[in-house]
Amino acid sequence: MCDQTFVVATFGPCDSCGIASPLMNIYIQNEPVTYCSLCVEMMACQGLQKGETLQTLKQESESLKKKLEEERNKLNDVELHQLAEKVEVVGALSIKTRRLLKGHENKVLCMDWCKDKRRLVSSSQDGKVIVWDAFTLNKEHGVTLPCTWVMACAYAPSGCAVACGGLDNKCCVIPLSLDRSENLAAKKKSVAMHTNYVSGCTFTNSDMQLLTSSGDGSCALWDVESGQLLQSFHGHTADVLSLDLAPSETGNTFVSGGCDKKSCVWDMRSGQNIQSFESHESDINCVKYYPSGDAFASASDDATCRFYDLRADREVAVYQKDSVIFGASTVDFSLSGRLLFAGYNDYTINVWDVLKGTRLSILFGHENRVSRVRVSPDGTAMCSASWDHTLRIWA
Repeated sequence: MCDQTFVVATFGPCDSCGIASPLMNIYIQNEPVTYCSLCVEMMACQGLQKGETLQTLKQESESLKKKLEEERNKLNDVELHQLAEKVEVVGALSIKTRRLLKGHENKVLCMDWCKDKRRLVSSSQDGKVIVWDAFTLNKEHGVTLPCTWVMACAYAPSGCAVACGGLDNKCCVIPLSLDRSENLAAKKKSVAMHTNYVSGCTFTNSDMQLLTSSGDGSCALWDVESGQLLQSFHGHTADVLSLDLAPSETGNTFVSGGCDKKSCVWDMRSGQNIQSFESHESDINCVKYYPSGDAFASASDDATCRFYDLRADREVAVYQKDSVIFGASTVDFSLSGRLLFAGYNDYTINVWDVLKGTRLSILFGHENRVSRVRVSPDGTAMCSASWDHTLRIWA
């Protein structure tokens, strides 16, 4: 019938009955329509067979889900940590803060590395986007946006532009220039427009396309030049909080996670949800592909990080300890894929052994929630952003 429903604060004439009333934004075969609640209910009841009700259909759906899960579990043979028993233990890690980046006046919400392995961009609740030189700590560019809570930022593959978005429901692309005195805010271009806040953004393998996730429950692919919507992705039943593009050059898939406790893998060409995983017990704050592209990790408010193998079509590892009781807000892998860095709401960064499932180290330094961790493109350093208004470079 319809592949997603979510509520937005709009009031106007219903597309079906024409009566002015509070409206729901729903999608029918990926086409957006705005219906009042009565028309949505009537539409849901159309086409029911004799004796069928919405309740019986829900029960049938749940029983089919259980049967699918049982069939999937029959294929489970061995856990990842059992296979890794004979693998050598990782030696002692000596990871320390090497740089401290100060300049934001409020919570730093997001950051991203440039492909040149030296520069990075950060966005903050103070409404500013700052481009940094991680070696010298110089601020190369600073842009003040009209809204606060700039929740997402991303560096273009060429290093010539950055994208950012947040509570204004838009995602803008800002071209960077060598002239540091130039007013970049005047050159910014609005590319994406959602019906709720923008929670994440990333460029595809070129500067010409931008992928966004939003609190309206959808993800979308946009053409940067024209601002045209190329493909929309509907399947989440609540806010989408994170997305990550498959790492291969020809990668046509991405993964998303959100408040419906679900991770979805999408085909960018067709817009279809090709795999989904529902094992978390709370909101999924972050998803990140494994370097090979065959698996991904997720971080959740249930205080766990989970590892999913796409070829096995199941969860293969859970990273948790009884002493870890705060939610995980962000994850990223080392370049080899052996280490998993996870930022938590208790101000720490835990380093996990991906194969053995054990915690190798705890990184202390931040004085508030860690909102983002990202390993540099060459794997020699890791940057963390925090609600304590700072960024730290670890190596």
